[in-house]
Amino acid sequence: MSDKTEKKSRILNIKRFLEEYSDELNPVTMPKILDHLKKEGISASRKTVAQDIAQLIESGIDVVCNTGHSYEYFIGERHFELPELKLLVDAVTASGFISARKSAELIKKLTAFASEHQAAELNRQLYVDKHIKAENKNSYHTVDLLHRAVNENKQITFKYYEYNQHKQKEYKHNRHNYIFSPYALLWNNDRYYVIGFSDKHGKVISFRVDRIAAPKLTDNPATPRPKDFDIKLYTKSIFQMYEGAQLQSVTLKCQNELMKSVIDRFGTDIETEIIDEDYFSAVVEVSASPTFYGWVFSFGGRMKITAPDTAVAEYQNLAKCAIEQN
Repeated sequence: MSDKTEKKSRILNIKRFLEEYSDELNPVTMPKILDHLKKEGISASRKTVAQDIAQLIESGIDVVCNTGHSYEYFIGERHFELPELKLLVDAVTASGFISARKSAELIKKLTAFASEHQAAELNRQLYVDKHIKAENKNSYHTVDLLHRAVNENKQITFKYYEYNQHKQKEYKHNRHNYIFSPYALLWNNDRYYVIGFSDKHGKVISFRVDRIAAPKLTDNPATPRPKDFDIKLYTKSIFQMYEGAQLQSVTLKCQNELMKSVIDRFGTDIETEIIDEDYFSAVVEVSASPTFYGWVFSFGGRMKITAPDTAVAEYQNLAKCAIEQN
C-alpha cells in the first residue's frame, strides 16, 4: 500500500471512529484514537493523527477539539441533530403507511447518523393511538415509481384491490389493469394518495397508494390535465379523499367551540360569520359524500347543515338509513 493510500485509509478510519463513538457528551481522547487504529492494523502517531484531524476540519467535517489537561475530540455538527433524529424516528414509527418491517429498517438506518451513545436514545417508546401498520411492503417502491411518472409525464398501469367481508384482498373489476396518468401525490390522514386521470373512469380521480398492486411505468405520454382542473382546489374540496359526489358549497351552523375543528379540516380561508353568542356559520366547499356527513354527525348535534336544501335532505335521509329497520 502506498503512503498516499495508507494516509487516505487512516483519515477515513478516524472519521468513521469519531462519527460512531464520539459526541459532545462523550468525546474521545488521542490514546483512544491511537488504540482504535492499532486494532485496525493501522500505524499512526499523535502527530499524524493531529494532522489527519486538521485535514478533516479543512474538508468541512466539524471535529471539535477540547483542550485541557488532555486533548479530546468529538464530531460537532452532524447531518442530523439528535432532536431531529428523534423526530424522524417517531414519524416513521407512527406512520401507518410504512410497514412494520420497513419501519424497523428505516430506523436502523437513521441510527447510523448518531453516535453509539446517542443511538440508545433513539430507542423510542412512542404510543400511537389505533396504530395500524400497512401490509403492502412495496408501497415505498410504488411511491418512487409514481414520482418518476409525474416527473417524466408518463402513464402507468396497475391493479387495485380492496378487502371483502372475509378480510381478504379482492381486486377491483376482475383484476382490471388500470391505465392512469398521475399528476401529483397527496399525503392525507396518514395515507398516500395519487391524483390523476383514469382512462377507465374518464376523469380525474384518486387512488390509495398502498392499495396499488403491480405498478408499471409505460412509455406512453400522460393524458394532459383538463384545462379547468385545479389541483389545489381538488385536494381541498375532496373531503378525506372520497369522491362520488358533486362539489358544492355547504353552510354549517356550529357551536363556538367547534371553530378549531372546522379550521383543522378546512383551513382559515373559509367564509365564517358570527350568528349569536353561542353559534357561528361556515361556508365550505366539499364533495358532499357520506364521509362528509359522517364527520358532521360525529359532533352530536353541535354542528348542523343549514344549506343547501339538497344537502340537508340527503343528510337527514342518511341518518334515517343508519337506523336499522325491523
